[in-house]
Amino acid sequence: MRATRVLSAALLTLGLAAAPAAADSSPSPSDSADGKAPTQAGTSFRTAAEMEQGQTATASASTGDYLYWSFPADTGQRPTVKATVKLPGSHAAQTWQLDVYDGLRRRQSCQYGAATRTAEQGTATVDLACVLRTVRAWSEPWANDPLPGTYYVRLTVLNLGSADLGLPIRAEVRADSKNIGGAAAVDGSLGKPLVPGIAVESPAEKDGSKSAVLSAIEPDDGWSSHWWSSRWVWTAIGGALAALAGIGGYALTRGRGRPAYVPPGA
Repeated sequence: MRATRVLSAALLTLGLAAAPAAADSSPSPSDSADGKAPTQAGTSFRTAAEMEQGQTATASASTGDYLYWSFPADTGQRPTVKATVKLPGSHAAQTWQLDVYDGLRRRQSCQYGAATRTAEQGTATVDLACVLRTVRAWSEPWANDPLPGTYYVRLTVLNLGSADLGLPIRAEVRADSKNIGGAAAVDGSLGKPLVPGIAVESPAEKDGSKSAVLSAIEPDDGWSSHWWSSRWVWTAIGGALAALAGIGGYALTRGRGRPAYVPPGA
């Protein structure tokens, strides 16, 4: 209960912090609402371009810019984020980095993948990848486990010479997930996914709309209810096999009735 209260407080704080931006921040440069992948990138967490999993988002920018995208990830998914940066024909050595943050804006570590790579002088493209840990339905407040909600992707260059500053680049980002299922199921769940503005009721919600204040992206089949997983199926199968084993053992050990050497009156 204490862990649930702490996570709920963190979620409420995130929603309240994002609420003022609903009126004064510019809309996210994203076309994901009508099924099209975004062709621009945001410059901060608040203006991150929203994309769905399976879409390839593109953006034209300049070296030195911070590029942001966001996508939804639900319980039991293991997201993989890939990025490709197309560099100008002439440039010095550059080190590019791909960072992924969860709905609480905590940087998530990569299980594997080259999230930081150096493009040597004259290299045309640089490819980055980050495979996250499986998204959990619940976590201890002190843990940094990935939780269901919005995930942010930040693409930037780490070391850049003054001669290369402002050169044109083109970036492509894609997020996909593998469904791990009951193998990663845990007891407990969040009250709401970690989506910006979900803790603040908007006028649209009062009219019956389910869209959040700042974020309208969610998985195609909606957010999971957090109680069902394939672990229930395997638990039922295990229970049935245990019952059959008990019946079989009893049938083998009970014998054929009264032994022949026992007197009738015994």
